[in-house]
Amino acid sequence: MARSALDEMSATGAFIRTASTFRNSISRHPNSPFPAESGRYHLYVSYACPWASRCLAYLKIKGLSKAITFTSVKPIWGMTKDTDHHMGWVFPVSDTEEPDAEPDYLNGAKSIRELYDLASANYSGKYTVPVLWDKKMKTIVNNESEEIIRMFNTEFNDIAEHAEVDLYPLHLQSQINIVNDWVYDGINNGVYKCGFAKKQAPYDEAVTKLYEALDKCEEILSKQRYLCGETLTEADIRLFVTLIRFDEVYAVHFKCNKKLLREYPNIFDYTKEIFQIPGVGSTVNMEHIKKHYYGSHPSINPFGIIPRGPNLDYSAPHDRNRFSK
Repeated sequence: MARSALDEMSATGAFIRTASTFRNSISRHPNSPFPAESGRYHLYVSYACPWASRCLAYLKIKGLSKAITFTSVKPIWGMTKDTDHHMGWVFPVSDTEEPDAEPDYLNGAKSIRELYDLASANYSGKYTVPVLWDKKMKTIVNNESEEIIRMFNTEFNDIAEHAEVDLYPLHLQSQINIVNDWVYDGINNGVYKCGFAKKQAPYDEAVTKLYEALDKCEEILSKQRYLCGETLTEADIRLFVTLIRFDEVYAVHFKCNKKLLREYPNIFDYTKEIFQIPGVGSTVNMEHIKKHYYGSHPSINPFGIIPRGPNLDYSAPHDRNRFSK
């Protein structure tokens, strides 16, 4: 049976995210079955999805846009097959149907689900983005964003325009891993545990953990420029994709309204700084983000009404330069 994230529930009404399935790696090693070659790979994303958006941010930051092409799906889930009622990521039928989304000119798929079926006839998991596609082998290399961004960080350095940028430097890796763990549990996945909870107790537990983690971020960012010191790292990009959606979506749609992002002065300016990194702002499509969340979860928002605000300006000045040496 085809599933989506809305189906991942425990008996207690808590949201439990399942692991990704395709876990192959692209490597600089010439004998790799998936070598790092310019023009060979294609990234399928949704601008709405934070996990896909972190991969898109890496494409921009590392200067890989010429080496790895990408396509964005429509923001609102649609029927993925005529034979069942599964709702998921679908492509527009033309370039003009949905701004910033385009048909799948590479494989002719009508949905992300069709790509999974092309890659594996017996696939039975979720049909998620991102999807890193191998044009030569005509298959999915990987659909786990954590692993995709690590590949983009190092394996394409021979062809990356910004090979000098290292978002997972060796001397910070253990610290980054520790930060990633509590940020993922409390914030990245935490907002989903709040929003998809079907009973009060798991919601209360998730929202408490969420704000403990946000308070921890605010404290850290009051003393240093980034989560792991004075250097931008993977941990910051992973946090950013959740923060940029917080006041516009999660505060309302996922009931994360105890405190707004803009009420955290250090986190708010930090979010603006990362948004203003060259290329990153282009990966944030707030129209797609709001259309998806408010329009794709009828169990949460049955009439699909999209709130008009708050329309925050993340291009406004910030004060993070106070940490400059």
